[in-house]
This record gives sequence, structure tokens and C-alpha cells, in this order.
Amino acid sequence: MPADRSPAPFAKSYCRFTARRGVPPADGTASLGETGIEIKLTDGTPRRIWRYDELKVDEPIRPNAINVLLSSGEEPGASLFVQGPEFAAGLGARASQLTARIGQVRRRRIGIALLALFTGLIAAGVILSWSPAKWIANTLPLSWRERLGNTARESLTEDHKECVDPAGLTALKKLATRLSMGIPAGNTFDVRVYDWQLMNAFAVPGEQIVLTKGLLDKAQSPDEVAGVLAHEMGHGIELHPEAAIIRGVGLGAALEIMLGGTTGGGLANVGLMLAQLGYSRSAEREADKHALELLKAAAIAPKGLGDFFTRVMKMEADEGSAPPKALSWLRTHPLPEERVRLVRQQAAYPATPALDAQSWQDLKSICDKTREREKDEN
Repeated sequence: MPADRSPAPFAKSYCRFTARRGVPPADGTASLGETGIEIKLTDGTPRRIWRYDELKVDEPIRPNAINVLLSSGEEPGASLFVQGPEFAAGLGARASQLTARIGQVRRRRIGIALLALFTGLIAAGVILSWSPAKWIANTLPLSWRERLGNTARESLTEDHKECVDPAGLTALKKLATRLSMGIPAGNTFDVRVYDWQLMNAFAVPGEQIVLTKGLLDKAQSPDEVAGVLAHEMGHGIELHPEAAIIRGVGLGAALEIMLGGTTGGGLANVGLMLAQLGYSRSAEREADKHALELLKAAAIAPKGLGDFFTRVMKMEADEGSAPPKALSWLRTHPLPEERVRLVRQQAAYPATPALDAQSWQDLKSICDKTREREKDEN
């Protein structure tokens, strides 16, 4: 009888399970079963099994890995952190698609093919006076764009804590969901607030948006925040952040990030670079157009957006020039008077406040509770 060559079983390893963003993690143990990872938590919830063929890994499992961060297609939004080099090695033997070697070969082949294709497109663009950056962004898988956006967001907010007050998160989700009613099919946005006194908002790749505490503090109504958020969603719908980064750092560097490569040198500041690049006037007009459409679809009056634009311009004029390294709304969002007039010219339609009074106060207080940025434990 032939010998059994299946990997040997491993003892239970410590794990930390998070059901979804904003929910406190639960401790427990994870073990490698025949068909998947068996997860037993101390909070009393039923044992769950994550099948090997449904697993995804945050970073490919390398021979010297001491822990792994996993997700599963069977439980979207959840994550599982497991400690222990033996567990990592055993998981790699059972789910080879998660290993660094397989991932590196796959990414290298894809990257070489795409780089050759996109280099040809860029050359054609130079000859034909056509910029292919936005076209390239449209061809990229969402998972790649999300990875690029994560890098940009983390570098942009590196010195600031994320705001996670539960009531505030509920209000933020309520506002984002309402605005999403008018978003083209397939577009959803991950909106986060950071404890940052700067008054600004940024769209980053992968349909992600960063709002600052400074902006919430300065806003005088939920309609103003809704207008700003709708404008940033407009940038995201048009893939302006992706196109800006591709133009700014070059296709090869952007692909390195999206394919999971290490980011060094100037790439470490890709978020700051994105914030300082700004957008063309035509891009701002596209974002304004989407913002007005989203507000109308959500039955939110555009007046708040116009009020915010007008007040910010007055504040900037009163305060004078900002320090060279400061980021302000007007530095990254040029607001000529014609844009305010565009908002004022919109025909009236039935509308209600973007948030009720309690939800508005909850959103304004979202930074009452914050959390540190999670460090890479590898």
C-alpha cells in the first residue's frame, strides 16, 4: 500500500478573527483540517471552516513566514490573522496558490505582458497626442486598483489615526449608502475619516475616499459634507486618482504596487504626491457633473455644496497663502467662481437633509474614538 503523502496535521494556533470593519476582533484558535481552516473562537460563536480553495492572503506565504492574514470568498469582509510559522508552512502546503513562489511567477508573467502592452500604448499616445493613462486605469482589475489605493491612503494618512466611533461610522455609512443610489452599477466606495485637523477630502484609487476631521469640523450642515463626498465619488467614478498616479510615477512603478511588489523611494509618498498633483479643469468638471447627479438621485439639495465652496474660498482669502507644505481644499481642488455658479444654476427638486439631526451629530463626533494604524507584524 502506498504511503500517505498528505501533509501532517498541526496543533491549534492562536488566531484573531474580525467579522467586518468596525467590529472588535475575537480571539480563538485555528487548525488545518482536511478541506479547510477550522476556526474556533472564544466568544462562543459556532465553529467555522474556511475552505482552502476560497482563501486569499494579504501577503504571499514565504518560507520564513511567521504569521498569515487571510480572507475568504465564503465570508466577504471578514479577516483572519493566525500566528505561528508551522501553521504558515502547513497552510502553504495545502493551499499552494497562497505561496510567494506561485504568486511571484504569476505576477511576473502578468506584469511583463501588461508592461509591454501599455508601453506600446504610451508610445502610440505620444505619436497621436492622446494620453492613455485613463484608458489604462479602466483596464485594471478592481483588486489591483484597491492595492494601489491602500498604498496611497496609508502613506497619505500615516501620521493620523482613523476615526471609528460606532455611532459615527453608522452615520457615515448611512450617508455613503444614500449617495450610492446614483452611482453606476458596480461602483461602491470605502469612505474613512481620519483625525486630521486639515480641512480636506481625497479620492484615492480603488474607489476609496478619505475625509478629515478638519472638514467635518468646518462643515455647517450634512448637506455640505454630502456635496464634498459626492464630488470625490465623481473623481472615483472617472478613475481620476488612478490616472493621476500612472502619469505621476509612471506605469512601471504603479504596476509594482498593484502587483504586490515592495514600494521604496518616492513610491512611499505616493499618497502625498497624489494630493499635490491635483486634477485638470476638465477632470474637476467631470467630478462636479457626477456630484450634482448623485445629489439629485439621493434627493439631497446641491445648495450645501455651493455654500461650502463659497465659504472655503472666503476662508482661504482671509487666511492668505498657506505654508508651502500645507494641503488645503483649494490647493487640491481648484474652485473657480464658475463652479459655484454651476451649483447655483441647478433647477430645484424635492430634497431632504442628507442626515437627520442625531446622525449629523454622530458623524461630527466620529473621532471621539480612534485607532492606531495596524503595523505589519511580519
